[in-house]
Amino acid sequence: MTELSDLPIRDSLKGRTPYGAPQLHVPIALNVNENTHRIPEPVALDVVSRLAAAVININRYPDREFSTLREKLANYLGFGLNANQLWAANGSNEVIQQIFQAFGGPGRKALGFHPTYSMYSLIALGAETDYVESDRADRYELTPELIRAAIAEHQPDIIMLCSPNNPTGTPLSLSCIEAAYEATSGIVVVDEAYAEFSHGQEQSAISLLPNRPRLLVSRTMSKAFAFAGARLGYLAADPAVIDALRLVRLPYHLSAFTQAAAEAALDHSKELLATVADIQVQRDRLLVELAELGYDPYRSDSNFVLFAGVEDPNAMFEALLARGILVRNVGIPNTLRVTAGTPSETTAFLEALADLTHRG
Repeated sequence: MTELSDLPIRDSLKGRTPYGAPQLHVPIALNVNENTHRIPEPVALDVVSRLAAAVININRYPDREFSTLREKLANYLGFGLNANQLWAANGSNEVIQQIFQAFGGPGRKALGFHPTYSMYSLIALGAETDYVESDRADRYELTPELIRAAIAEHQPDIIMLCSPNNPTGTPLSLSCIEAAYEATSGIVVVDEAYAEFSHGQEQSAISLLPNRPRLLVSRTMSKAFAFAGARLGYLAADPAVIDALRLVRLPYHLSAFTQAAAEAALDHSKELLATVADIQVQRDRLLVELAELGYDPYRSDSNFVLFAGVEDPNAMFEALLARGILVRNVGIPNTLRVTAGTPSETTAFLEALADLTHRG
């Protein structure tokens, strides 16, 4: 049988492994930051009805510009945005990939701040873009001074800022984003995949878009909307940026089904986002109770918590898995990451962790 190493793949891909967290069938999956609440039945029925309507014309290509969806996204975000400032793709990963295809490439460089979302480096690799990382400050925080220094050192064409950060949950101040924009003539991308879970939504980088044509703000419907399986990510930016992404997008890249499902979800945004407050409660509960168990949770504006003080992360991961609870070992020494689940899921995790901790 032919092996991957036998194929004439690009040198930069040799020895690599695909991205992916374990997909295991367990009673409690708290490893990939999904919204563990299912969508309400009335919303599900509306989604199904719109998918059924889309089938009638499935012999035709979908709206290439997904105009209705962009209008609904602009209305949802607010901040005075219009449809010409919105873009969407199959998950925010594809949005970021299109950004790298348009603004990266051979001879260009992207900058991230370690540790951060691991897909940035993989997307950069696929786009033949050099990717460099600068370390964060104590407890994985970022400051305007640190950002300016990293940009001055590396002179990147693309700066990736994750707000709040994945996998640490760290909030990012608007002053950090302003500092990054002022320090570069390149593209500044703020990845707000978990923005709806933050303590202050008015702190969104979207508020900084006016008069900043090189600022791009990426979001997703996978998390707060509980729509991970639908694969819909989107971007708010200057209309000229949207035109740039049109140059690299594949024709008709958003299917008629994706558009119909996302439009239905946006029409029911209040119902779908009703779980956000509960998830915030469970996240804050994790912060308190993990500390009471003797661990060191990092502050989080996301729907997950990274906690330190784990003597053997691999052993603890396996011990929790043996109890039907799946968390994430993100590779940061002496840490694990856990998604804030439903109240019962959070309780089950904390009780299992407490038992394992006391057993020593």
